Amino acid sequence: MNKLSKCGMWLMIAAGVLTFITAFVSLWVIDLDAPQYPEGLKLVIGGFAGLTGNLDSVNDLNHYVGMAKLNPEDFWEFKALPWILMAYGVLFLITGFLRSKKMTIVDLFLFAIFGVLGFVDFYRWEYNYGHNLSSDAPIKIPGGDFQPPLIGYKKLANFEVFSQPGVGGWLLIVAGILVFVVVCYEFGIFRRFSGKTNKAV
Repeated sequence: MNKLSKCGMWLMIAAGVLTFITAFVSLWVIDLDAPQYPEGLKLVIGGFAGLTGNLDSVNDLNHYVGMAKLNPEDFWEFKALPWILMAYGVLFLITGFLRSKKMTIVDLFLFAIFGVLGFVDFYRWEYNYGHNLSSDAPIKIPGGDFQPPLIGYKKLANFEVFSQPGVGGWLLIVAGILVFVVVCYEFGIFRRFSGKTNKAV
């Protein structure tokens, strides 16, 4: 059968809805904690809001060590990202409504490329942001590395920095898992474990 089962169809539709929602919520959150900021500082990335959070406070701190100012208008990614996410959401929905098995392979491949390129671009941005320090900085730390962690925890000077997916990031992970499960089920990859034959409904 060249058509998705009903289960596969609904999973693709669910993946499409989740991906579409991510364009309107946070994708990534960076929390910064230090003794002088007991309430903590936060940077929120993603959605049509772009880059938000305690930008003024973070920029004031960055000035002292020579880090570039965070200006949301300088990042083309923030303008393009929500539209890209909505496009993927629509693609998944179309695949589900057409019940096309072949399109699920294309969807998974394109989504994987998007994920890899997204993390590479995010790492590149963080690296440049944390390493290209101004020589005119009031405070100079030889060999200073102020690159935030891509994911997880890192100690930066007297700051405890934790980087993790936001609501949209977790939704994207779930959407990717759903598409992966659909491909594995519809093309019989799970058969070797279950010993059963998939039948389209």
